[in-house]
Amino acid sequence: MKSSINLLSTALRIIVASACLVGIFDSVRLAAGDVLFRRDTEQSIRSAIRLVPDAPQYYMRLAQLDDTHSKQMLEAALRLNRYNAEENIELALRYEADGNYSRAERLLLDAFAVDDTYLPRWSLANFYLRRDDLPAFWIWAHRAAEMPADDIGALFELCWKASSDPDRIASFILTKDPQVIRQYLIFLLTTNRAQISANVASSLIRSGDPNKDRPLILAVVNRLVVEEQPDAAANVWRALVHQRWVIQESTVPTNASFTHEPLPVSFDWTLPSYPGISSVVGPSGLETELSGVEPEVSTIAEQVLVLSPGSYVFKSVYRTVAIPPETGIEWQIVDCKSGSVLASSPDLSSNVLTYATFSFNVGQDAQLLRLRLLYQRAPGTTRVEGTLKVVSTEIGAVKAT
Repeated sequence: MKSSINLLSTALRIIVASACLVGIFDSVRLAAGDVLFRRDTEQSIRSAIRLVPDAPQYYMRLAQLDDTHSKQMLEAALRLNRYNAEENIELALRYEADGNYSRAERLLLDAFAVDDTYLPRWSLANFYLRRDDLPAFWIWAHRAAEMPADDIGALFELCWKASSDPDRIASFILTKDPQVIRQYLIFLLTTNRAQISANVASSLIRSGDPNKDRPLILAVVNRLVVEEQPDAAANVWRALVHQRWVIQESTVPTNASFTHEPLPVSFDWTLPSYPGISSVVGPSGLETELSGVEPEVSTIAEQVLVLSPGSYVFKSVYRTVAIPPETGIEWQIVDCKSGSVLASSPDLSSNVLTYATFSFNVGQDAQLLRLRLLYQRAPGTTRVEGTLKVVSTEIGAVKAT
């Protein structure tokens, strides 16, 4: 009896030892295969496959290195793991290149069946566009937009290859997801399509996050101004104000009393920086110090305006300290398109609060304007050294009589 127990015990130890040896051997084999795979040459990966013939990623990589046998390698990878969408997509591209479109389509649909994320959807949209099957393309473009990746600019490029109609494109790819709208808006700006970005920007204002998206919308406004799209720029700006993404009084110009720090947008004040000129804004208005070393021509403040055709009056309350008369500080209304000065105020110089006032007309072709506070050294004078304080500004329409 004791002898039998000893034999059984010995047998168990042999079995355990054998299992350990097998485990050690497998670990060594897998480690050696990984080392060979990481060398990333065709020969080393073939050696890795001989050691570890059931690793689908080895066949995937070998397919990229050995184009002659790529389909064979990808088929082997799929047999080992049919749930890898990338393997299906790579093999589909090979069959498509060979003209076997039905097999390629089946593989792409299989990729979507095992992985319904962005990549298979994008791949199907791309495939159907190459096949000139536009109905199927728009279906899959829409599905790709429903589950976007971090960067889907390539999808937007496909859409613009399929159609030049921005409304048609928007109807298929713009969802209520701010991520998609945000990416599309950036795409429009970076591909010089800013002129059609106003409606997209308005959609983002309705569904986006003001803290995250405000800088992008302000950039759209600025680009529309540069592109001389006054109505579109004004519409986006009004949407920002209406949704309270920016807090501004309903005045013309915006921030008329300089009570808020200007936003980085054309429809608020720009205070250019020059040596010798220092400007601050606050409850008392705009205060500008000129040190006497400023450039001979310097813009102190400016703002873009969009005004309907008609007659207007500009008024500004201001005073100066140590600034002589007729030294070259004035308000101007400038046509943004031509750069011509349409009207200007008398030179600003007064040691008490006073009005600077002038009238101007806006024509049909000059609705995009720039209100500018300019210093331009008058002939025969030295550079100004003193202080200018602007308490308020106002532009009002003149009623027809």
